[in-house]
Formats: sequence, C-alpha cells, structure tokens
Amino acid sequence: MSEIRRGTVEMTAAMLISGTIGWFVLMSGQAVTGVVFWRCFFGALTLLVICAAMGLLRPGILNRKTFSIAVGGGIAIVLNWLLLFAAYSHASISIATTVYNTQPFMLLGLGTLFLGERITLAKLFWLGLAFAGMAIIVEGKPAEATGAGSYAAGILLSLGAAFFYALAALAAKWLKGTPPHLIALIQVSTGILMLAPFTDFSAVPPDAGGWSILMTMGVVHTGLMYVLLYGAIQKLPTHLTGALSFIYPIAAIVVDRLAFGHVLGIAQIVGAVIILAAAAGMNLGWTIALPRHRNGQLSRETAE
Repeated sequence: MSEIRRGTVEMTAAMLISGTIGWFVLMSGQAVTGVVFWRCFFGALTLLVICAAMGLLRPGILNRKTFSIAVGGGIAIVLNWLLLFAAYSHASISIATTVYNTQPFMLLGLGTLFLGERITLAKLFWLGLAFAGMAIIVEGKPAEATGAGSYAAGILLSLGAAFFYALAALAAKWLKGTPPHLIALIQVSTGILMLAPFTDFSAVPPDAGGWSILMTMGVVHTGLMYVLLYGAIQKLPTHLTGALSFIYPIAAIVVDRLAFGHVLGIAQIVGAVIILAAAAGMNLGWTIALPRHRNGQLSRETAE
C-alpha cells in the first residue's frame, strides 16, 4: 500500500471515529465533566503506553517553555471538549458539529493577532460566507426544539468550543517539532488534574456497559484517534488532509440521524452546507476570481 493510500485510510478512520463521539457522550449518561474526565483518564493510560513504546518519555525532549505551552494547549482542548459535549443536548449533534467547524475562522483571527499572518480577500470572503451560514442556522431553529434559549445556548457553546480548539491549534503551531503523541499525553493529563475536583465519583457507571462507553472514548476516540490522525498528517499533503477532515461533520450528521432520529430542517441544511463550504474554502485555500477591467478589456484576477 502506498504512503498516500495508507495516510488516506488512516485519516478517514480518524474522522469516522470522531464523528461517532457524540453518540458515546449522550449514551454514557454521565455529566459532561465526568465524561471528559474519564476520556482524559483512559486516554492518558493509552497514550502513556504509546509514548513509552515510541521512546518519547526520555528526558530532554521537552524544555520548560514547550511543556508550559503544551499544558496551556491542554487547558484549551479540555475546555473545548466540555463546551462541545454540553452543546449536544441543546442543539443536537448535527448542529453542534456543524457550528463547531467554524474553528478555522477562529484560528484565522488568532493567527493574525499572534503570528502576524495575513488576512487576504479570499479569507474574508469565506469568513463572511460562514457568518451567513451561521445566521441561517440560528434562524432555522426547529419548531420542535424545547426551551426558549436551549437552541441558542447550543450554538453559543459550539462557538465557544471552536474558539478553544483554535487556541489549542495555535499552541500546536508554537510546538512545531515536538512529538504530537507526547503533546496529546500532556493535554489529557492536564485534563485529569483540571477536572478531578469537579467530577462526581459517586455517579460512576453501575455496570460494565457504562464503563465500556467511557473506556472507548479514552482508548479509541483519544488514543487510537490521535495515532491515526498524526500518522495521516505525516503522510498526506495538506490539501488532502483538509479535504478528508470533512468526513467528520458528515459522519456526525449521519450518526445523529440514525441513532437519535434528528433530521435537519431546510434552513439548517442550507446553513450547514454554507458553513462547511466556507470551511472547505479556508482549509483547502480556494481562491476567488474577480472581474477586472484592464486596457478596456475584461480580465479575471485571482484574489489570494
């Protein structure tokens, strides 16, 4: 199997795994803090084994600065999980995941502020398009939605999750060259320390089925998913990685429909398509052809 094909299989598997996590969160029956704590706990055990096998636990790999940045990224990723998982019960897995995919635009703003990256006309266009899709989704609240502010709360929680994911991604940019599996181990270990005081250990699952759900989120959705994702990123060109990442929201929408019977309304479908198209434009670097008059003749230039 060629490296590109192997990377494609790994990326596809990672995104399909990610697309199913909403079902596990809702079926766990645990409070959101408990779900994230146990995901971090079992994820840390898995990643500890992986890092040990890869020889990443030896001294000298991290200095104090890189460790501090990794911990900061861990705080952001844990807050991201808390907000996203909380959004599922308010605005459905489908809507929460779609709104969550505005995170490339959050990263755009953070990159401009902290990394000096340039905002181009094309990026502004995709940002405006995503905002339009968001507005359509907000107005497309389903008639059967319960609670006057629940749907809006779900959207706001998803936007908050996207923001903290962008912060974690910004931290990852500063950690370029640091083994990603070690970063992931630090992140989930940070989550254990963050959430232990807020986790109700008397409300743990009473049976093996409940524990299997929590263990799956740690071992499969965290440990295995990180291995597959980072393995794919190392093998694939950036444009293919970006394209395959859209398997995640599509898988989440399918799972939401099959498992919980949630069907998006017309306005929600339109808004979701617009947001995902805008995110694709950002991730894949699509450009916009603008008509320009030059020397009396109409020409087309590409805005980049």
